[in-house]
Amino acid sequence: MLACPDLRLWAVADGMGGHAAGDVASQAITKALSGAEPRTSLAEMVDQIDDLLCDVNHRLRDHGLNHFSGRTVGSTVVTLVAGADVGVVLWAGDSRLYRLRHGVLTQITRDHNPIGDLLDDGLITEQTAQARETNVVTRAVGGHGELYLDVAVFDICLGDTFLLCSDGLYRELNHQQISDLLGSDSVQESATQLLAQCLARGARDNVSVVISRRER
Repeated sequence: MLACPDLRLWAVADGMGGHAAGDVASQAITKALSGAEPRTSLAEMVDQIDDLLCDVNHRLRDHGLNHFSGRTVGSTVVTLVAGADVGVVLWAGDSRLYRLRHGVLTQITRDHNPIGDLLDDGLITEQTAQARETNVVTRAVGGHGELYLDVAVFDICLGDTFLLCSDGLYRELNHQQISDLLGSDSVQESATQLLAQCLARGARDNVSVVISRRER
């Protein structure tokens, strides 16, 4: 996880289960992003984040070839970069960004997995997609020779709350439960309660949570 409010930069990276050194991959991502430097514009900041993640992708591919007999050393990532009234999310995999506004929770990212791909192609409905689960991701940092990040741009309003999380959160809590717990006056309390509820339900996977709120 990464929180750099001075840079208006937040991220969650979730090492790919079942592959070699997923923890190395996720830590390589957050370490690289922590080295980001201030830029004069949001566009320049986004370009820097893209460059940093592409560089990590190549290094992880080399690491897998040199130390793990070509096996994948990879991680999902979701990164939020915020301007004054505009936000940009860059992501690969099934870690997500949500926005809570006036009690309404919106998922801003789309999962990179076989179900999400079918949904994007119009081959299944949103309702069908929500009823299915998969641990397979079709994009990840370190997953392929070239990294293709998805990017979404959205508006930010006073009071908006943003949640970055790994799949371990939304596999335990449904949309309404996340929305209810995210609505606390304290983002620290929201994070604590989200984690506590996942643990109470057995936490079948690692759970990572970063919350940011526009308060001024």
